[in-house]
Amino acid sequence: MRRAVVFPALLLCLLWTGAQGEDGGGTGKKEGELDIQGVKAAQDQSSSQTQMSTDVWTELKELRDMAIEQRIKIQCLEQDNTATQVRLTASESKNTVLEARMSFSEKDVEELQREITDLLTRVTASENKSTVLETRMSSSEKEVEELQRENADLLARVTASENKSTALESRMSSSEKEVEELQRENADRPQVAFSAGLTDAGPVGPFTTSTTLKYSKVFTNIGQAYSPTTGIFTAPVRGVYYFRFNVWQARGSVWTGVELYHNDQMKMRLHDYNDGIGFVSASNSMVLQLEKGDVVYIVLTSGYGVYDDSYNHIIFSGFLLFPQ
Repeated sequence: MRRAVVFPALLLCLLWTGAQGEDGGGTGKKEGELDIQGVKAAQDQSSSQTQMSTDVWTELKELRDMAIEQRIKIQCLEQDNTATQVRLTASESKNTVLEARMSFSEKDVEELQREITDLLTRVTASENKSTVLETRMSSSEKEVEELQRENADLLARVTASENKSTALESRMSSSEKEVEELQRENADRPQVAFSAGLTDAGPVGPFTTSTTLKYSKVFTNIGQAYSPTTGIFTAPVRGVYYFRFNVWQARGSVWTGVELYHNDQMKMRLHDYNDGIGFVSASNSMVLQLEKGDVVYIVLTSGYGVYDDSYNHIIFSGFLLFPQ
């Protein structure tokens, strides 16, 4: 603003100095020398100066107006500059804030990048784990399918086994009923069995007459149907009976033989001859249908002998097969 005021003043001084220099230069004539031409020149000069003064004032006015206009523009510029400085200050403050926020944002971005990196690492690990889990799941599904097939087979087998078990239970129940029935029948059925050895004395016979043998060494006598005193078996019930007997001879040059009797009827005969080398033996068995009270016994034929000792070479046995 000051420069705008000084500039017109300097311009005015320059113009004024120029006017004075033109007047001091003259034409080279001495002072006091006045003539008509000098007067005329003075008049012209005065007129010229007047015109110049008028032009100077006009120019000064224009310069003043320009200076005022420039001053107004400068004031506007200063106001704009002040506003701009205010805005600049605000912008700088805002920039400072933005820089601070940017710094925090950059830190946040770095933190987010680290978190993203960690997440990517975890996601990669999770994907790898998922792949492993998918593989294991696929294997598990196959195992489950195999187990399901096995379970289906087992269920089928269990069902068949249950059906079979049901059939077996039915058969078992039927068998148990039959066993119970048999047990009841056996409970009502008489139990008859005997087995006896002849003697420990050694040789028996020969006798001049046929003699009933008395088997004195009783091993078994269920039902007490055999009498060791008489050597006779008496049937306690009507039924079918099984009997077994034998002969044994250790003496040389002796005939041996016995007969099985049912009541007074001979049913079977055993005999052999010992020629003196070692011993001889014979055995046989028979199934007889007896009435209650029938008797069975062994007779040593006259002229024949047998031999028995503690080794029980000669045995007479029998038992009830079933009653009738």
